Amino acid sequence: MLLFGHIGVTLGIFFLFAYFAPKLKTIIDPRYLAVGALLPDLIDKPLGMIVFSSSISNGRMISHTILFSLTLFFIGLYLYNKRFDVRVLTLASGSFFHLMEDQMWNTPQTLFWPLLGWNFPKDQIVDAFAFLLMLLKESFIPQFSNGFIPEQTYIPEIIGMIIIVILVLTWIKNRLSKPNVTDNEIIKENAERLATETAALYITGFLIFGLIIVRVIELL
Repeated sequence: MLLFGHIGVTLGIFFLFAYFAPKLKTIIDPRYLAVGALLPDLIDKPLGMIVFSSSISNGRMISHTILFSLTLFFIGLYLYNKRFDVRVLTLASGSFFHLMEDQMWNTPQTLFWPLLGWNFPKDQIVDAFAFLLMLLKESFIPQFSNGFIPEQTYIPEIIGMIIIVILVLTWIKNRLSKPNVTDNEIIKENAERLATETAALYITGFLIFGLIIVRVIELL
């Protein structure tokens, strides 16, 4: 997936799951979830394709591994238990979704690093900076086959764009109806702190639900 696919699909799954499990809103901050959904690319693409372009030339390395997301997850649980800080836990959730949406199970050497070896697969990209600009451009200008039917690669992007527009309009509506309420108060309104173990179960259910939705989108 590209920019809008990662953000829109991840946030859409969050609000859909939270509709059935409202307590999820007390342990996931949607603002940090959007950042987490892009976090692996924000780290790996500049490092792997620009800084280490001559040796690695791969935009999917350490931050696209289960190890990275699990490390964030356990740090997030610790901070949640100690200070009720949901930010790192939210970033971890977003990074897990990024791996699902990138179908990283198709690249097990990266996903399960370093269990299958210390080296990451190397891509044959001549101009990494131009490649990054191309990815950004394609996020904003999806391509269509037959003139009007979106190519399969861009279906998640279009779905993501639609979800983002709906969420932005909903946020504006809520802000207008509650002009004196801050975002943090909206998130924690009438909320009770969940036990750390319960929070971990909620996150697990959220991820499983998300994996099912992502797989359905891939089949469209």
